[in-house]
Amino acid sequence: MKGFLKASLLCTSIFVASCDVVNLDPISTLTEANFYKTADDMDRAVLGIYSRYQSRLPRDWSIFEMPTDHLYMSAYRFIGGLEAVNTLDFQAQNDIFKNFWQVTYNGIFRANVVLDKINNPTDYTAGKKEQLEGEARFMRALFYFDLVRSFGGVPKVETPISMEESKSVPRSTEQEIYDLIISDLKRAIDLLPAQSGIAYGRASKGAATALLGKVYIYTKDWQNAYTYLNQVAGLGYELVPNYGDLWKEANENNKEAVFAVKYISGTNGQRLSLDFLPYFGVEGVSSSTGGEVALVAWSLHKQFLAEDSRKAATITEYWRSPGTNDALEWKPYISKFIAPNAAASGLDIPVIRYADVLLHKSEALYRLDRKEEALAELNKVRERAFKGTSHNYTLADIADPEKYLDVLLLERQLEFALENQRWFDLVRTDRFIKVLSHEEWGYNPITKTAHEVTLTPKPFIKYFPIPQHEIDQSNPGVIKQNDGY
Repeated sequence: MKGFLKASLLCTSIFVASCDVVNLDPISTLTEANFYKTADDMDRAVLGIYSRYQSRLPRDWSIFEMPTDHLYMSAYRFIGGLEAVNTLDFQAQNDIFKNFWQVTYNGIFRANVVLDKINNPTDYTAGKKEQLEGEARFMRALFYFDLVRSFGGVPKVETPISMEESKSVPRSTEQEIYDLIISDLKRAIDLLPAQSGIAYGRASKGAATALLGKVYIYTKDWQNAYTYLNQVAGLGYELVPNYGDLWKEANENNKEAVFAVKYISGTNGQRLSLDFLPYFGVEGVSSSTGGEVALVAWSLHKQFLAEDSRKAATITEYWRSPGTNDALEWKPYISKFIAPNAAASGLDIPVIRYADVLLHKSEALYRLDRKEEALAELNKVRERAFKGTSHNYTLADIADPEKYLDVLLLERQLEFALENQRWFDLVRTDRFIKVLSHEEWGYNPITKTAHEVTLTPKPFIKYFPIPQHEIDQSNPGVIKQNDGY
């Protein structure tokens, strides 16, 4: 936990939907005496909270997608610890877990400081103080939601504390963390404006409502989940008609984006667009090199029907070296996030889409024994994918809970491939051992054979290990490791 206190409170810049880059004062000039005095100070401090999520999100796939049946290692091992995650060899010393923990807690620290200082300025315009508090609470809830799903109970810190104090903070229970998340989100819903009243890339009432509905899905409170997810349906969100349009910079501020993280091409971009590109580049995107740090697994690839519009938007199957007339070769790669200037892409990354709201709403309805309504929500997403009703599910497809889960998880897999949902979906439905024990990685289209892999996931890996660095930095015995590690 100590790691989050090491980082400075304020970021150097963050992109918001108005397309401005906010340049903050040098860290050395910021002190308690000359900061947190004005509404503008507090606004910049809130942007500093977003910057932590902005910096972490492009590589979240390494912790939430790499251990699933969606990806497998390439020959290019540029990210330390990634191969171990891929083979479910989770170790407390792995820097992937440590970095995720530290950046996330740094975001919580920043949110705590904003909430502690929110009453300092006296020059707020009408509604501004409420908005900033709501944003800080939303982001703190989002950070804690990521932590509790990943590690189980974690240290609960609600106020700024010193380095020395942090050494004595033990892990709270999962329920205590969820209680804090729910409390923060309910308060955020009361404080935040609708999407029309705030810039894209900043939390809105709709984002807080959708996240709270999702939280109730994870706590299996189906009635509350339905209540809040149903409220989102009345806030003006809708599916973008063409799935592929979601992944184009020109369409970023769309009605499906309940909450997305903003980036600026070249100046404040993200590298997710580069990570999955073939090493020698892709014509029109990156003519020199790609990351190719992970490859799309056949386990995911084969699930897409040819008629599913999500297939072409997610995976490109054939490739040729840029600047040549070479014959196309079979080299499937994730192209969902492809954008010009891939090394510093301006493509926004969605965190909550309206499709997620619809599928979670379907899940809540099914658990409430409202099967026909659950089917209708499920088919809204299905119809967009197939551009019509030809592939709609029927009541026979979801006749019992196991069949329904099969259908739901498949639909979520295809809809949210590489959007950091798969690991959590498998864990929360207790399917991860069954699904991850046998995977298919590469595929040969000539022999029509897949590279089959047998793994040995253990029940305890539903929680990642607490980073050893955080245990060592705390007082002896304060932070206890998860079982099995």
